[in-house]
Amino acid sequence: MAILRFKALELVDQRQPLTVKPLAARRSDSFGQNVFNLEAMRANMPGEYFKKLQAAVKHGSPVERSVADAVAAAMKTWAMAKGATHYTHWFQPLTGATAEKHDSFFDLNSDGRPIENFKGSALVQQEPDASSFPNGGIRNTFEARGYTAWDPTSPAFIIETVGAKTLCIPTIFVAYTGEALDYKAPLLKSLAVLEKAAVDVCQYFDKDVQRVNTTLGIEQEYFLVDKALYDARPDLVMTGRTLFGHAPAKGQQLEDHYFGSIPPRVHAFMFDFEEEANSLGIPLRTRHNEVAPNQFECAPTFEDANLAIDHNQLLMDVMDRVALKHNFKVLLHEKPYAGVNGSGKHNNWAMSTDTGVNLLAPGRRPKENLQFLAFFITTVKAVHRYGDLLRASIASASNDHRLGANEAPPAIMSVFLGSMLDGVLDELERTAKLPLDKGDNIYLKLGIDKIPAILLDNTDRNRTSPFAFTGNKFELRAVGSSANCSSAMTTLNAIVADQLIDFKEKVDELIAQGKKKEVAIVEVLRAYVIESKNIRFEGNGYSDEWKEEAARRGLANVATTPQALDALVRADAAELFARHGIFSEVELHARHEILLEDYTKKIQIESRVLGDLAVNHVIPTALAYQNKLVQNVRGLRELGLDENSEVTVEMIKSISRYVSTIKTTVDAMVAARKVANRIEDARERAVAYCDEVKEKFAAIRRATDKLELLVADEDWPLVKYRELLFRH
Repeated sequence: MAILRFKALELVDQRQPLTVKPLAARRSDSFGQNVFNLEAMRANMPGEYFKKLQAAVKHGSPVERSVADAVAAAMKTWAMAKGATHYTHWFQPLTGATAEKHDSFFDLNSDGRPIENFKGSALVQQEPDASSFPNGGIRNTFEARGYTAWDPTSPAFIIETVGAKTLCIPTIFVAYTGEALDYKAPLLKSLAVLEKAAVDVCQYFDKDVQRVNTTLGIEQEYFLVDKALYDARPDLVMTGRTLFGHAPAKGQQLEDHYFGSIPPRVHAFMFDFEEEANSLGIPLRTRHNEVAPNQFECAPTFEDANLAIDHNQLLMDVMDRVALKHNFKVLLHEKPYAGVNGSGKHNNWAMSTDTGVNLLAPGRRPKENLQFLAFFITTVKAVHRYGDLLRASIASASNDHRLGANEAPPAIMSVFLGSMLDGVLDELERTAKLPLDKGDNIYLKLGIDKIPAILLDNTDRNRTSPFAFTGNKFELRAVGSSANCSSAMTTLNAIVADQLIDFKEKVDELIAQGKKKEVAIVEVLRAYVIESKNIRFEGNGYSDEWKEEAARRGLANVATTPQALDALVRADAAELFARHGIFSEVELHARHEILLEDYTKKIQIESRVLGDLAVNHVIPTALAYQNKLVQNVRGLRELGLDENSEVTVEMIKSISRYVSTIKTTVDAMVAARKVANRIEDARERAVAYCDEVKEKFAAIRRATDKLELLVADEDWPLVKYRELLFRH
């Protein structure tokens, strides 16, 4: 292993940046060139069918068979002209990754003659094997049938891998019995529910509003490590994170990496994946160094939420493939290195109308500000009411390592508004119900004019808040860097939609009692402000004082995934999702079981890798070095230099203590794992892995990291943190 480490370091020193040629002189010229977008549809489809497809997408109605045939013919013509030989339904099963089964355009007709064929039926629906994907008991192992169904709101695209081009068609994935087995189907349902609820509320303010679109901007953080160094760390290869590694003398404490000059090899990689992302219609706008060494970030322009999530899933795949060309490995694990920043995926979420209004942006007139307050306060109230569901939506084994650590928000769900808006809500809370005389300025009387015309960036940001308002959008910062954002966004859409419906029902009830519309709206909002006040927090989320204060407020601090996921199977969660047709109770319980199994398996894998490295690599290395020290002591004593051997003897004793700690703790961990594996209940098994197996990791790591400081550098088998973080 030590030989492998030094060979890897030699390779890193020989690396040179690759030269990357741009696809076009201007990015705008190559943007979306591999996407079957509106321009490609218009150019390849008869006008009649193009209009019918757009109408179906706009109104959410089924696509007619004749239209599907026309789209399929146009897709095939376009894709083959670009060199594609195969097509696939591209879907997002509950593995967390994307999936695809490639079929060839090549076929034989009834006469046995070769043709290229792609019918509307193949576009609309396919039947991949559903038995081996996570299903939470919805399907038996011997029941293989599942369906993928075309999502016409997300355009098809072409991916090239080693010269082979494939047409990828975004789809949902459902079981033979109709239950969703993916992330996209529930997301689409939640978007539809939120749109309906938001349009209904918008009617109080603007009768012309017919559609409300949910927009999303996903910032993607990631680490880079040279492929040779990655391959020399079995823990990185098997788990995505380092299970051992003593902190280097220099980490991120000087803050010199953040927004610093991008290293040449990294810059070449960034440019390369941006070019491919651009051709796939992913509108990347920014790139920069993040806080931790070898940590970086990219971010796109805001898009329709469904498309933004598809693009983020695709982006992670593109980054990984392009990185290999540059002899890099992208680390998307939320906490690949201890003691430095973890990686998140900040979800910037907003709603906008078909009349061009951002519903989370204050306006210049009182009426616009009242509309803003309606959506703003309702969102805060939704997070207050269903904060535990939002916490469950971002729960995972890997995100548990990040939440509450360096630069990441805590597991406590709170909302940051900024001092000005916090003051506005406090003022609204203090304002009593005011009698209105004829001729009164109703908005002034209600205090609505207190909101300034332009609110954007009028307050600082709070990076410790999991859910922060940032001027004209909410930023859910708690989502992990490897996550499929659909989980969090489905939940956020659902809880806000539910609260908007509740808001409208209460306002309509007051109007029916004879109250003016504006008065009724403010009265309901004021009640929401009072009820949700305890979730608003403007301070340091890292502090112990906040944990104590949050407990006094009744806010949960659920640090581990098995307990966080309990919220999914509570009666109110089942009622919420069933009420809006997003998840049935069967689907919700299935997802709960899938997420618990995922947690258990990941901790199990980490435990096995940890034990293997500790017993088969670390301990033998330590004992071999200890034998060298023993020989040194014998030599000193033969020379009569007993007093000079005392330091070495203490090193020998220290090594023995650390080796003993590692071996006994690994044995205890293995025994705990065997006990946990016999537990049949998925939740109890996950809790056992969390409390009894994972609990042993820290002691094993601590002893190993101490040995790293004792054993000679030339003998240590694992690539060290200083090499992983600072060699590129």
